[in-house]
Amino acid sequence: MSTYTPIATQTLGSAAASVTFSSIPQGYTDLVLVSSLRNATGNNYNAFVQFNGDTSTNYSATQLYGTGSVAGSGRDTNTSLGIRVGYSNNSASTFSPNITNIMNYSNGTTYKSVLSRTNDINTITMAVIGTWRNTSPITSLAIIPESPAQWQSGSTFSLYGIQVGDKAQKAQGGNIVTSDGTYVYHTFTSSGSFIPSAALNCDYLVVAGGGAGGWGGGGAGGYRTSIGGSQLSLTTQTYPIIIGAGGTGSSNTGVVGNNGSNTIFSSITSTGGGGGGGYGSDVAVGASGGSGGGGGSTNSGNSTVGGAASPAGQGNAGGTGSPTHTGNGSDGGRAGGGGGSAAVGQSNTAGGAGGAGTSNSILGTVYYWAAGGGAGAQGCSAGAGGIGGGGGGGTYSSTGPANAGGSAWNTSATNGAVGTAGNGGVATGSGGGGIGGGVTGNGGSGIVIIRYLA
Repeated sequence: MSTYTPIATQTLGSAAASVTFSSIPQGYTDLVLVSSLRNATGNNYNAFVQFNGDTSTNYSATQLYGTGSVAGSGRDTNTSLGIRVGYSNNSASTFSPNITNIMNYSNGTTYKSVLSRTNDINTITMAVIGTWRNTSPITSLAIIPESPAQWQSGSTFSLYGIQVGDKAQKAQGGNIVTSDGTYVYHTFTSSGSFIPSAALNCDYLVVAGGGAGGWGGGGAGGYRTSIGGSQLSLTTQTYPIIIGAGGTGSSNTGVVGNNGSNTIFSSITSTGGGGGGGYGSDVAVGASGGSGGGGGSTNSGNSTVGGAASPAGQGNAGGTGSPTHTGNGSDGGRAGGGGGSAAVGQSNTAGGAGGAGTSNSILGTVYYWAAGGGAGAQGCSAGAGGIGGGGGGGTYSSTGPANAGGSAWNTSATNGAVGTAGNGGVATGSGGGGIGGGVTGNGGSGIVIIRYLA
């Protein structure tokens, strides 16, 4: 049996030049786009669907149409706007219905085929078959009117996923859905829904967004898992999943880094990581979070402690920074590393290292998750990111690059990978690095992984 699952819906409250669906989950077989179109100009205009922002001449389509008195056909070859999927109406209070099937959209080896049907009640009925000559999985699509038209207020756009029934897959949802024959795995890297078709006992990993670096390293996002504990029992209902974003870095070292956002699945909430403390007497204390941000630095003798892990049980505290910043030498600009899910951030060194992430084999391979970011420094060495992708700290200068949050999780016990300025933390739930070139590192975004027996 096949299922037909809502992914997202948009209804326009004002005119728009286009409508886009992004971060499309990859766990379905086909997509169905249902729209009701009216344009805001004085004629009926074509509607086009464009994939992954591709504006090269990779689109072709053939149309069959009838007006009630005349039948005909047409052909678009090597167009750049997208696949022509129908017409939009301009009559007052009248909208043109359109349904577009996008087959095998997540396949990474074949061109993508489209079948569309549309009806403008005043002029034409049309069927279209089209091709996008690209093998990339479709992760975003835009519905674009022919120039100079705009979509009128009240136009609606709904995207659905179709999943062909598979006895090994007992639920839908997720950006990546795989099976090794023993388990089925649903991985969410963006918000969506998990929809069991039968009662399930499942394992889970829920990691929140990591905190951004300040002078101290950003704390890791809260880490919660059933591995080594009790499974979660689910029923046949829709479970919304919210993926927490990482905290964003700043060019101002005199502020505490931004906390990461919470990640939520069913009754499980992981708390965003705390931002690293800044430089200055009022901002040097690291922020609390899933794991706490590292303490910053000050020359006033005020507190530079790291943020607490709050609520308890999701991570560890950040390290303490220096209350007697001198700006040079071995005592210059010391700050604390961000807490990681497995260890506290390092304290009172040249630049504290981030706390380590936790090893977890929910995917069948041991990875390290939710590491703390390394502290920044001035006149001494910066801290390394924790094992599991924590961003390394940077050495403050007026021109030096920031070593921002790290890369994907690591399979071996090495320091978290170090990014570059603007690259940010793309590690799962890791804290961002401390200052470098006056720029702090971003925290990594969260993740949810669900597995159940095939």
